[in-house]
Parts: sequence; C-alpha cells; structure tokens
Amino acid sequence: MVRAATVLAIAAALALSPSALAAPRIPAPRAPQNPFFAPNPANNIHNDTWMTDAYRRPGPRGPAFTTSLGPLPPSVCGSITFDSRGRIVTVCPSLVAPPALRLIDPRTLAVLAEYTLPDAPPPPGTPGFQNFTGGGYFFLDHRDRVWSATKTSHLFVMALARDGRSFRKVRDYDLTRVVTGDERVTSALPDFRGRIWFVTKAHGKVGVLDPRTRRIRVLRTGEEIENSFTVGRDGVYIVSDRHMYRFGVGRGGRPRVEWKARYRNSGVRKPGQVDAGSGTTPTILPGGYVAITDNADPMNVVVYRTGKRLRRGKRRTVCEVPVFRRGASATENSLIGSGRSLIAENNYGYQDPFGPMAGAITEPGFARVDVARDGRSCRRVWTNDTVRGASVVPKLSTATQIVYAYAQDPTPLGTRMWSWVGMSARSGREVFREPAGADLLANNNYAGLALGPHGAAYLGTVGGIRALRDAP
Repeated sequence: MVRAATVLAIAAALALSPSALAAPRIPAPRAPQNPFFAPNPANNIHNDTWMTDAYRRPGPRGPAFTTSLGPLPPSVCGSITFDSRGRIVTVCPSLVAPPALRLIDPRTLAVLAEYTLPDAPPPPGTPGFQNFTGGGYFFLDHRDRVWSATKTSHLFVMALARDGRSFRKVRDYDLTRVVTGDERVTSALPDFRGRIWFVTKAHGKVGVLDPRTRRIRVLRTGEEIENSFTVGRDGVYIVSDRHMYRFGVGRGGRPRVEWKARYRNSGVRKPGQVDAGSGTTPTILPGGYVAITDNADPMNVVVYRTGKRLRRGKRRTVCEVPVFRRGASATENSLIGSGRSLIAENNYGYQDPFGPMAGAITEPGFARVDVARDGRSCRRVWTNDTVRGASVVPKLSTATQIVYAYAQDPTPLGTRMWSWVGMSARSGREVFREPAGADLLANNNYAGLALGPHGAAYLGTVGGIRALRDAP
C-alpha cells in the first residue's frame, strides 16, 4: 500500500493537489444541438452552443507526432470550424490587410477558396492585436454557411460557390441603424428559435435580429462586452466588464434582463487582458450551472445557477474558487467545461506580439475546478504551474482525457519557443510536448485550438495554420 506521505510527496513533485491523483475522468460534453448551428463540435470557436471547448472525439496522443504549416499572408485565423466534408472554414483577421474568409484543405493546409471581408480601423482604445471584431468570432450554420459580423457593422452570410473555389454573399444584414459610431459587433449567434443575438463592445449593447423580418431590437447596458456569449435552450448568458447576465426575449422581441450578478473585480486591466473585467465567454454545465472567471486578485472561477427564479434558500452564486497566485492571475479565454468540471488557463503577462514588449513571457498556470455533486460547493482538483498557455483557447478531448494547449517558453538565446502541449485532464500532469516554432511567426495571439474530425489538432498563428498529428 502506498503511504499517505508518499502520495503527498508525489503530488508536490507534480505541482498538483493530492486529490488530483485520484480525480475521476471528465465525461463527454452534453451540449444540446442548436438546430441553426452546424453539428457540434464544429460550428464556432468554442465548439457548441454551451461554449464547452470540449470534444467527444480524440485528438493526437503520441508518443510520436508530425507537424505541418500552411503558410498564409500575415494574419491569425482565430476561429476554426469544419464543414460537412471536414474542410477547415475560418476567418483570418490581420493588422496589415482586411479580414479574409478562407476554406482550407485539412490535410495539405492549402487555401481552396477565399473572400475578402470589409475592413475598418480599430475602435479608439482597442489595440490592433486585441481587435476581435470583423470575424474573430463567427459561426457556421446548419447549411454550411458562414455568419460573420464585419468591421463595418454588417452581418454577412456567406456560402461556398458551386465551383468550390470561391464564396458568395447570400445575405447582408445592415446593423448600422443600431450600431453607431465606434461601436462594433463583437459576436453574433443564433438562439434555438433562429433569432440572431449580437453584442457590441462599446456601450454593451445587446441586440436581437429576426432574420426573416429584419427587425432589430436592442438593449443598452452601458457596460463593455468584449467576449462572445453562450446560448441555452431558454436563455442567453452574457458577461460584461461588471456583471454576469441571463437574457430572454420580452414583449415585441426585445432583449430582457432575467437576472444579473455582479462579480468581484479588482478594477485593474491586467497584462494580457482586453479590459478590466472577466475575460471569459460564459460556459454552461449540465445540471443548471454557468461559469466564468472574475477579475479579482487572485482570479476566481465563479459558478452560478442558471434558473430564472431560484427556490427559497438557493443562492445565485454556487462558488468562487481562487486559481493561480496573487499578482499573477488573469485569463482572456473561455473556461473548458464538461460534466461537473471546469478548466482555466492563466494568460497573465501576455503582450502585443508586434509591440515593444513582444518578448514578454506569460505566467504559467492551468487549473481544474469541479462542482460538488450536491451543487452546494466547488473544489480545486489540480493546478499545473509549469505550462505557460500564453493566449491560446485550449481544448479538451474526453476520448483521450487530454487538455490540448499551446505553450510559450524562453530559450537560453533570448528567443521564445512555442510548443504543442498535452496535459492529463485527471491530474494536470504534462503528457506530451512537441515544438511548433519560434518567436513571432509561431505566435497564435488569442487564436483557438481545434480538433478535426480525423484526429489532428489545428491552430492559427501569425505564420499560418499549424497542424499536429500522430506519426504514422
């Protein structure tokens, strides 16, 4: 029998909590299929309508890998989706050119079709490298069409032409009547009745578009909404720089606040953050929970009950669990969420890859937090304080029980090496590391990792889309 002291020593050596050594497997994601989305998990940067960032299908597991790079003009293909034939569909914003919608061969990484989207300067106060409007978030619908908000405050619906070599615009919804001045649409998503919800960063407008009548209804929160949002069957969950909200549709199709909760906020825009607030898109878990991270110091994983009304004695907030260390905790990416488990990544210290602090190294940190079975509390299961996730949107495969990330590390020569990294979802232990590239061209700058239908992992970087596969 292994002595308790030995277990504690092993846990300390792995920088994990003792309970991590016996942590259960994380079950497969159970997000419902939104009928207006392409099939889960291939329809948006966060995989599904609950924004789980989790897959039932496997990703590469090693022990040997092959890597490849599909060079593109300088841009970062931040959101990667897959059409019904398994081809990559992505929008690639750039600091030097207009955003481009691209269809890419998943094996060769060659560009098969392309469409240039409208361009406009970043809104005041938003650094170019953190300007996610104009395609940073888009979604693929049930007919393989791309819905992308543009930098000019339109919503384009794009379909692949019959020749398979070009895209054509099939719808153009003009939002400029309600999105004015320096307001920009951050994200637009369908609810389960086909209404299109959208949010703006400036002034925190929440809008509902009826695609059939083109009628638009808007509520202005007066706060800042810089992330995407989450759609449940009976509610839409949006986080601003002050509050967590649940929205519904009121009289006349207007968005209506059904509840809101103020979260802890240090008031500090930490290095790596877009604003002084939560950096997460909300994540729904089964059982009636929705989770974000706050902007406290140290940062907390916060879990709320989703119900419009709560029974007597029930509180809206289930738990607030601190992750990472004081003075060095922040995230600008959504939580992974499946079953009762949530996984957070630390992005503290990430800097403009094109600016004077481009060589800055981020703080390390990944952590798993589980909601108790009785729904009354949460516990931190493990912490990995060696992997530097930098700014990637990490993903989980429940088939392999691996958390897939993309890490940044300094080298003795003063450069930065980027690597594909896999961590055990049960213990947080690093299970593989495969070099990807060095310095600027290998930087993913907030792009989301994706697992394809044939077992490969993909990621947009400044130098092009990269792929990781198991070696034959």
